[in-house]
Amino acid sequence: MSSHDVAAVPLAWRSRLILLVASLVGLMMLCWPLLVHVPAEAAGGADRVDPPFLFLVLLPVVIAVVIAEMSEGGMDSRVLAVLGVLAAINALMRLLSAGTAGIELVFFLLILAGRVFGPGFGFALGVTSLFASALMTAGVGPWLPFQMLCAAWVGMGAGLLPRRIGRRRITGRAEIAMLAAYGVVAAYLFGALMNLSSWPFLLGITVPGHEGNLSFDPQAGLADNLRAFGVYTLLTSTGSFDTGRAITTAVAVVVLGPAVLTTLRRVARRATVVGSTLGSDPAHPVV
Repeated sequence: MSSHDVAAVPLAWRSRLILLVASLVGLMMLCWPLLVHVPAEAAGGADRVDPPFLFLVLLPVVIAVVIAEMSEGGMDSRVLAVLGVLAAINALMRLLSAGTAGIELVFFLLILAGRVFGPGFGFALGVTSLFASALMTAGVGPWLPFQMLCAAWVGMGAGLLPRRIGRRRITGRAEIAMLAAYGVVAAYLFGALMNLSSWPFLLGITVPGHEGNLSFDPQAGLADNLRAFGVYTLLTSTGSFDTGRAITTAVAVVVLGPAVLTTLRRVARRATVVGSTLGSDPAHPVV
């Protein structure tokens, strides 16, 4: 397999900055419960605090700004067509798997495409794949922007994985092993972040076999809320949905990865790309 992958969505310094800021803002939108502490006196006896709904409204806007900025960087029409095809395939696979028992087929293609086409393409594919699948399954709701952003991070992270160890390129079985391991980590992180997006809104959470309330407590400190969230995630999704997603992704990468990577790299060589080969001379764009 060739390791000469292409930057299908070239990122100028301004695009990189906007992507970084948007990711930080999105992370704050997810992690706000862990950053909030309301003293008992200020809470007035209330057992919850209203979430920053402005964040929920701004998240789709942030994602739209990032996609628009990357598009202005010179996304070729053929690359845009590849993005549309892969997003449609991902949406169909998500429809077929439907996350039953954690079986999720959308991530392995997202990881492989991000690896081949670069972090910008991976981010765009994550956003469009989850949006398209939500339209197909009538899964549009307040959780959708968070799903889109987290999936975008999965694709972007795959594009940022190292291409070399010293002077040696990462290819063959070593590359597949790295992508499979990344898929496992990404699957667990995706599940944890999605839990974090809904956990603050769930009141009176009790889990069989565990004493105490695992709900978000605005009057508790960071350590207490983090502990409650960790136990909630561990008992409700880590051993089931997240593990199923991790196994499915890793197995798909190992079994289908070599053939899919070869196909994607062949497609990448035929697509006009404004940019350079990743890890090679930037003065020689790949066409």
